[in-house]
Amino acid sequence: MSDISGVREIDVAVIGGGPAGIAAAAAARKEGAERVVVFERDWEAGGILQQCIHPGFGLHMFGEELTGPEYMDRYLKQAKDAGVEFALNTMVFQMDPPVEADGRRAASFWVMNPQTGIEHVRAKAVVLAMGCRERPAGALGLAGSRPAGVYTAGTAQRFVNMEGYMPGKKVVIMGTGDIGLIMARRMVLEGAEVVAVFEIMPWVSGLRRNIAQCLDDFGIPYYLEHSVCELHGKDRLEGISVAEIGKDRKPIDGTLRFIGCDTLLLAVGLIPENELSRMAGIELDPSTNGPVVNELLQTSAECVFAAGNVVVVYDLVDFVSEAGERAGSSAALYALGKLDTGRREFAIETTPNIRVVSPQKLCGERDTTVFLRVAEPVEGRCKLWAEPGIFSQTLRYARPGEMNEVKISAQKLRELPGDVKSVKIGLEAF
Repeated sequence: MSDISGVREIDVAVIGGGPAGIAAAAAARKEGAERVVVFERDWEAGGILQQCIHPGFGLHMFGEELTGPEYMDRYLKQAKDAGVEFALNTMVFQMDPPVEADGRRAASFWVMNPQTGIEHVRAKAVVLAMGCRERPAGALGLAGSRPAGVYTAGTAQRFVNMEGYMPGKKVVIMGTGDIGLIMARRMVLEGAEVVAVFEIMPWVSGLRRNIAQCLDDFGIPYYLEHSVCELHGKDRLEGISVAEIGKDRKPIDGTLRFIGCDTLLLAVGLIPENELSRMAGIELDPSTNGPVVNELLQTSAECVFAAGNVVVVYDLVDFVSEAGERAGSSAALYALGKLDTGRREFAIETTPNIRVVSPQKLCGERDTTVFLRVAEPVEGRCKLWAEPGIFSQTLRYARPGEMNEVKISAQKLRELPGDVKSVKIGLEAF
């Protein structure tokens, strides 16, 4: 590594060593990029999957059910065998807007490491793969003091699965995010009592299979249109007040009740980590909180690509890895000067009942899958379509907690008349 006065030059830099980043790095090497480096702030690569010791990963990618560490071990082996370099315990703390280098745009950023200090890095292409973080208690505006015993579900998962500590014995879970549902089961298996799960929305925000396997199978009750309103306890949590929630998203008078507990786990949403994206001046989508990308996973900065939960929060890690592979391959082609940047582009428009869509643009370079989430559940047969004449599928239902997929043919896009500038995606009930 060079010192702060010099600049370290590499072909493809991957920021983040989780599922998306490792898949991107391996794909970039396989595509022909010579020097590919993963920058990871943790001591080990693997991201959140290090602590996900439950099975359920890999069915799409490997055709078998794996635990999180088993799944990541396979990708890490691919990356190491391909010759990917790793800069662990290394934080990217500053990303600059892309600069001109040899007549093309290049990415410039700064890293720090306890042993080597601060270093300036310039890469021909970058893949952003920083993942996402949990929404904490401070963002919820809960009344009461700040007692011990309030954790995000992911923090509790790390304590139990990696550190060997139990957060508490009598647990309430706020929110029906997948990590919270999985931790409800985990806490019961470790001997705790899970009193209930409360969800402010009229529908579940996680996968239905996790409701069945993590709550129903263990007799854990869950309540929709309920929310925790107040924390009780000074040094340690002693209980919470919960109320029914009306259509105006406010507590209904007369429904407030006290529930004794020593632990509250929060599973109330995930936020893509895009501080570096903002520093680089990359366009973000307010509905996903991630970068606006095309099917190559190229951002508004042509030398910067993004993949995984930093773009949009996915249901399954298999989809995260697929996105990582596509971003890494595209980044390598850009670094090698083989990616056409003068393509025709189509904006994606949606009907009002679709809340999230990614990618947001298409350029007809590759067949792709557009992922979307509906704004409200449609419990019954419905039609998902992309016009003009690109895709149509009948669904049994559509729910906000489960992503839907629209398959887009690059050939069909290229055959559209020259005056067509957008593709519209919609969903309608029969």
